[in-house]
Amino acid sequence: MTDTDVRRLGPDDWRAWRDVRLAALADAPEAFGSSLERESAYTDDDWRAWLDPAKGLKAIAGPGGAAGLIGVWTPPDRAAEIYSMWVAPQWRGRGVGDRLIAEAVAWAAERRHPHVDLWVVGDNDPAARLYRRHGFRDTGETQPHPRDAGVLERAMRLELNAGQ
Repeated sequence: MTDTDVRRLGPDDWRAWRDVRLAALADAPEAFGSSLERESAYTDDDWRAWLDPAKGLKAIAGPGGAAGLIGVWTPPDRAAEIYSMWVAPQWRGRGVGDRLIAEAVAWAAERRHPHVDLWVVGDNDPAARLYRRHGFRDTGETQPHPRDAGVLERAMRLELNAGQ
């Protein structure tokens, strides 16, 4: 993989997902609803199960996934939602985030979702700018961060052409 390659993962790729996911949680714990401590305790079977294609998209970027990751799921009765997005510090500003977002949007469009939603930590302006570049817009909805009620997350949405 090069720094711009993105690869969709399946259950057999659990080690690659685990390694980059734990790196993301270690680097930016405030950006995630989970924790390094929690996910470090997952078993091999937990990781494999998480990569079941029926549970959504998991993709990595760069050599061995070292550049970043994205996860998308489909909550019941809702459209696709990006729940995990991270680019390693040394890869930021090199288009990796753009490629990951494009992959998530393509995945959602392939499944004819009407829109893609996500939550961004309120003060994470670089992430919000990345999402806006791809057409996401603030919805005005906010919620407390799952691990820190003193921090707000804001919802963003990208409308897709569901009729095509």
